[in-house]
Amino acid sequence: MPSLPASARPCGSACAAKGFAVAFAVGVLGGLVGLGGAEFRLPVLVGLFGLATLEAVIANKALSLLVVTIAIVARLHAVPLPVLLPHWAVVANLLAGSLLGAWWAAGWAMRLERKTLDTLLLVPLIALACAMAAEQVFGLKALPDLHQTMPPLAHAVLGVAAGLVIGMFAAVMGVAGGELLIPTIVLLWGVDVKLAGSLSLLISLPTMIVGFARYRESAAFAVLRQQRALLLAMAVGSLLGAAAGGLLVGLVPTEGLGLLLAAILALSAWKVFRHRQAHGF
Repeated sequence: MPSLPASARPCGSACAAKGFAVAFAVGVLGGLVGLGGAEFRLPVLVGLFGLATLEAVIANKALSLLVVTIAIVARLHAVPLPVLLPHWAVVANLLAGSLLGAWWAAGWAMRLERKTLDTLLLVPLIALACAMAAEQVFGLKALPDLHQTMPPLAHAVLGVAAGLVIGMFAAVMGVAGGELLIPTIVLLWGVDVKLAGSLSLLISLPTMIVGFARYRESAAFAVLRQQRALLLAMAVGSLLGAAAGGLLVGLVPTEGLGLLLAAILALSAWKVFRHRQAHGF
């Protein structure tokens, strides 16, 4: 396993306050447009708080795991289990690929050199920003009768393949993967976006647990203990921010906000990870 760079110093009260403020702001914006915010937390953990790349991924995954767990409980009021159960095949199909992808990708990421991991994170973050922008511009619609016209076996294989890619993406970046799961569920199964959001959480949770368990083998897992104050502050900020953002939906204009967030994500990812590569941090 490659040597790990020294971790940032344990976070004090001022640092924790900054973590809360940043996480709250990200949570509010994410809540307004329906994002969890994990993709924005990753550059912040690396660029603002100085965590080593793999440590930032693990810390981000821990925060995402907490947020997703709370989100599942919260969404059961809007989309109860009896509505979700008829779609169990969608969850099982994607999980068949995502669990394998998360386990393999987490093990692979632990063996990468830091510069390689930085590049690996930069590319999907930029791609994710482009996908977010495209969704805002063109909208999200199901592919015409794909789940009805495609042979069942071919459709299932496509679902497993999609889950495999999403599981790898979620494990390496420490995110829940909803940014990719929701469009996949809508496009491949023609499910309503609101329902797809709840189904994506049911897939994200076990996928993240698998990746999280795999990362326990890494020395970088100690970041959860070393940066406990920062991560606790960011967890509280993320949850309160997401709740506030959800309450503000309908009260605050969100036109163009998705495009702005996509631009911020692309710019922050480029500055953080290209800067680290250029200066050998």
